[in-house]
Amino acid sequence: MSDICKPLRRHALACAVAGLSALLAGCAVGPDFRVPEPPPAGAQFARAEPSAVPQQVFPETGSDAAFWRQFQDGQLTQLVEQALRANQELRGALARLDAAQALLGESRLDQFPTLTLSGQALQQRRSESQAPSGTPSGPRSQRSYSVGINASWELDLFGRVRRNIEAGSADLRASAADLAALQVAIAAQVAAGYADLRGWQQRLHLAEANAANQQDTLRLVQLRLAHGSGTDFDLARAQAQLESTRSRIPALQARIAVAQHRLAVLTGQVPEALIAALDVPAALPQLPESIAPGTPAELLRRRPDVAAAEARLHAATARVGVATAELFPRLSLGGLLGSSALGAGALFEAGSASRSVFLGVDWSFLDVGRVRARIAASEAGAQIALAQYQQSVLLALEDTENALVGLARTRTEDAHLAQAAEQRARAEQLAQRRYRLGSVGLYEVLDAQRDLYAAQDAAADSRMRGLRAAVALYQALAGGWEGQPPARPMMALQ
Repeated sequence: MSDICKPLRRHALACAVAGLSALLAGCAVGPDFRVPEPPPAGAQFARAEPSAVPQQVFPETGSDAAFWRQFQDGQLTQLVEQALRANQELRGALARLDAAQALLGESRLDQFPTLTLSGQALQQRRSESQAPSGTPSGPRSQRSYSVGINASWELDLFGRVRRNIEAGSADLRASAADLAALQVAIAAQVAAGYADLRGWQQRLHLAEANAANQQDTLRLVQLRLAHGSGTDFDLARAQAQLESTRSRIPALQARIAVAQHRLAVLTGQVPEALIAALDVPAALPQLPESIAPGTPAELLRRRPDVAAAEARLHAATARVGVATAELFPRLSLGGLLGSSALGAGALFEAGSASRSVFLGVDWSFLDVGRVRARIAASEAGAQIALAQYQQSVLLALEDTENALVGLARTRTEDAHLAQAAEQRARAEQLAQRRYRLGSVGLYEVLDAQRDLYAAQDAAADSRMRGLRAAVALYQALAGGWEGQPPARPMMALQ
């Protein structure tokens, strides 16, 4: 009767444990994550231009919403899209996303039994003293063989496994948001670098044009000196101004080269790859007439860095639950199905089968001091993540307000500088005409030429900074486009 009851008792124990596991399946210790309330912000951005407020931020959809297309420059579009495909930093971020996906998959496997296969072949030789006294001496060498399948399964009664999976899912979302944030940053770097390149090329053209104009003035002074109507003093001043203008050219050429190298590396190429393509000067891209920022609430939903901070806060909150679960015993079910024999040929015979079932308890929860220290550390980590989330929200709002005021002020500055450059050009022409007629001296001509070059260069610099301000605003607004993942590089396995 006892042998009949043993299987029944084992079956009842298994059913009881399974029932308890099902009963507590919804129980997970630790705090549940709730999205924190962001700092209070206005309904509109304080620095937004009134004419831009009612408009949508990016009315286009799909690929047309890519912010770099708003500049209407085909070469810029090609460079940005090449960078999004081949930039090495993006490929690294994509690999980190893959790693987070793999770690989450590993955590999810903890919900299921773990199966392992083991085998052993043992040869043992006993010493004479190991033989029991009074027994006849026999062979002291013995062989044994065993093979078995082991299974173990943690009963997630207090949610340790589930909280760990929750944290891994949040880490995965954070990695995806990091990739999206880096895509926005890389696209903005390419656009800003391209604006710099075309701006430096325009300023180089202005320097060369002004040098040519001053060279003509120098020849006129030399001609007058040869005819006795000029002075060595006029010649020295004209020569000095020409050389001063020429001295600006090498620095501008160096900045153009640096911009070309930067764009090549951003697009995943060697520094010299784009020299031929970008050496031909082109006009600055067109500055969009207006960029509407939308509302602060829309911005916070769109910013990937805010999404990443929120996901990391979620992960830190879930890890408080993982640490809290250590206050409770960790129960696991295990079993073994195998075969043991003294000869290899007898391993799978009927009489060699062995099996066992066990219920394990991890008693490390009794070390309450260390467990509570880990809980306190995880709670502090959640507070750090909360502060970082709140800071990311504030920085997102600050970036946008700064970009709005920067773009608005550079637009105003550019209008004034363009007008100033136009008037300086008119003044220089008048000075040249009067000098040829003898009504003004060379000083007035050189002064007008110096002022003309300074005004034209300042206007070109302002246009370049205006484009960078527009790019900064698009970056602060997180682009308004759906970023595509970069191409995965082919890796050679050694």
